Amino acid sequence: MDATQVSSTSFDGTPHAPAAARRFVRQVLGEWRLTHLTEDAVLLTSELVTNAVVHAGTGIELTCRLDADAAPAKLEIEVDDHDPGRAILAERPPSEPMSTHGRGLALAGMLADAWGVTYTRTAKRVWVRMEFAGASDSPAPAPPPPGAGLDRLRVAVLVADAAGRVIAWNSDARTLLGWTAEQAVGRRLADLVAWRGSGPYALPLADTLALGRWRGEARMRHRDGRTVRVYVSHLRTGGRAEDRRSIWMVTGWEHGFVLAAPPAPVRREAGRRIKDLLDRDRPLAELLDTIAQIVHLSSGGEATYVLLRAESGNRLGVAAGVGDTAGVVGVPAAGVFAPDRTAPAVLEDLLAVDVELAQQLRARSLACAPLVAGGEVIGHLAVTSAAPGRFDHDLTVSLRHIADQVAVTVQRERLAEQDRAHRGRLAFLAEAGELLAGVHDEEVIAALSAQLVVPKIATWAAVYLTDLAGMTRLAHVWHSEERHNAGLRKSLPAIPGTPLDEVAWPVGQEAVLSFPLMTQGNAHGALVIGRQEPTLPLELADLLADLCRLIALNLHTAMLYTRQATTSRVLQRSLLPMRVAPMPGLESAIVYEPAGEGADVGGDFYDLFTVAGHWCFALGDVCGSGPEAAAVTGLARHAVRLLAKENYTVADILDRLNQRVLEEGEDGRFLSLLCGELTPLPGGGALCTVASAGHVPPLLLRADGRVETVATPQLLLGVEDGARFSVESFELAPGEVLLCVTDGVTERRSGLRLLDDDDGLARLLAGCAGLSAHAVADRVRQAVESFADHPSRDDVALLVLRALPARQAGKA
Repeated sequence: MDATQVSSTSFDGTPHAPAAARRFVRQVLGEWRLTHLTEDAVLLTSELVTNAVVHAGTGIELTCRLDADAAPAKLEIEVDDHDPGRAILAERPPSEPMSTHGRGLALAGMLADAWGVTYTRTAKRVWVRMEFAGASDSPAPAPPPPGAGLDRLRVAVLVADAAGRVIAWNSDARTLLGWTAEQAVGRRLADLVAWRGSGPYALPLADTLALGRWRGEARMRHRDGRTVRVYVSHLRTGGRAEDRRSIWMVTGWEHGFVLAAPPAPVRREAGRRIKDLLDRDRPLAELLDTIAQIVHLSSGGEATYVLLRAESGNRLGVAAGVGDTAGVVGVPAAGVFAPDRTAPAVLEDLLAVDVELAQQLRARSLACAPLVAGGEVIGHLAVTSAAPGRFDHDLTVSLRHIADQVAVTVQRERLAEQDRAHRGRLAFLAEAGELLAGVHDEEVIAALSAQLVVPKIATWAAVYLTDLAGMTRLAHVWHSEERHNAGLRKSLPAIPGTPLDEVAWPVGQEAVLSFPLMTQGNAHGALVIGRQEPTLPLELADLLADLCRLIALNLHTAMLYTRQATTSRVLQRSLLPMRVAPMPGLESAIVYEPAGEGADVGGDFYDLFTVAGHWCFALGDVCGSGPEAAAVTGLARHAVRLLAKENYTVADILDRLNQRVLEEGEDGRFLSLLCGELTPLPGGGALCTVASAGHVPPLLLRADGRVETVATPQLLLGVEDGARFSVESFELAPGEVLLCVTDGVTERRSGLRLLDDDDGLARLLAGCAGLSAHAVADRVRQAVESFADHPSRDDVALLVLRALPARQAGKA
């Protein structure tokens, strides 16, 4: 790697600066292929920038400086602020043992090889230095197990000029890759390499060739067309640009240990650092995260976990994780993690011992030590690697030493945190239950569910819904930054082609987790979340599981409600006439508005039909609502039609219908009914015969503007056996209007007042002189609607019949 590399940036002194600084350092170290130092460097940078924001409050400059040619190589991180007058306190005052100040430099002393402060007239610089053995972070294969022969070892050497063309090719290169020197020399090196780079910030081949040194995995093209997995050690010579050469030494991947750099040195005195850490008062999450960081740096593994036992006891949750944790939420408390296992363990090949655990952790090597407090195993420290045989028993001794130091403190802080988390969990679920209660729309439930977890638990959330036919669809997405909602929806499958637990979610910066929405054994979809944090604490996973059960229960309720509402609407339509019969010389208008949201069938009904030269009408109201009321409604409407078509009089219709309702045998199920017939008169208008069985009396608007009541209420139907009903007749002259309503109109309430108080409905009808039947109906409907601020709690039905004036009747 060329001499010294420097990368700088600046930030405003705001609370957003530490996060921006962490991203900057990760990117720079990725580009410099120093990702094995990233976690340490990011932690140090975060502490120093946070101190600058809190104590200086000025603009901040951040500089990363790499001296790869030094022995050992050095990485320096410098944080400059513009408040030189404020001195740095390296230690907390003895009088303030619980103070939160001074932690950043204490951490620098633990994790860095050197640190210091430089003052100028206008600025203050705090710097840390990290020393390491080499600059390459590409993983190399482990040495072969004892007994494995090296007879197949070949070290290919090839040299490329400044233009990237091969100028030298040895015999081992021919053996390894099939190309003769004559065939290879003169070719572009890029044509012989199937370059994909390595690491999270892989560089293009041209940029890699420009580095001073680089080691790592690559794939090269064999002469027979296949690609060969190899390990490459790259060196770029110095001198003038046109004279520089790229020297590659290449082995098969299985022999990569021959060329690999020695591993980064184990961080010194990890146990002492842990002890110093425990002397400081930190939140549990920060404490566990720092423990994981220090263990990770001292172990040489690819992933480090702090596992804590769940309340159920049969699982261990990931309380903190560093490295390639693969989004693991928890592992079974069995096998190497069994609750009765109090000794540390090292597994050279986890795949040979526990296939399921190896697949879950994506690891072959595992080292772990139990956290024991009060004679009880409360969790484990675990380190993993994707390669077998990576760890030895020396590591387990170190892990046991660390575990013994932290176990009691972790248990004490965890119990206190669990108590706080339990209260917070109950409050969160109570809030969610209150928010979802009474919502009967699946789409609204999906939207509320996504917004419940963002941003409290996740960066984004998506809700998938599964219908009764088993079809799953994306219902709603929500991102903590709303401008990303459209892009998030596009990136997720709208209709997954596989079960939700098998969907390959898009890979991004967030860890993606899916939680099923299940209740009573029925699947209603899934809640999918994306989190910046690579691990999900098991307590949080349990909270999400409880939330998903609550969501699923509300979705199930909404589904039942929708099904009932649909059934009610279909039944309601079946109980009402499909069409109203036209009447020459008369016009009619009907308003029918069931109360509520349609969950129950309304108790009001109407009908208007022709029978042998005259017309019959009926307007009724059944006591109650729901299926039982619907049964009586159907009986009444169809009985009136049947009896009228058999030429029964209005009085006989009511007599027989009363008897039939009583024969149904259900006590307390009665109804009111207004029934009448209209016979056209030669001079216009019609003769109206009407009877009211406990129903609101109809009103007649005369041509001179007077309003009369034209029927006397009699007994309700279904109350008394053998009751007899009488009729009243009157002439509906041209231009006159007959208004029939249910009690949903007359008893419309506003406070203590009713709409029909002081003959309110009659006065309303008197003001409708000269209006058509439809205009009268609309005016009455509007009066009912505007009479009170709240919607009507009763069904509203009204029938308007108007005899047309002679000239209009003739046109009709």
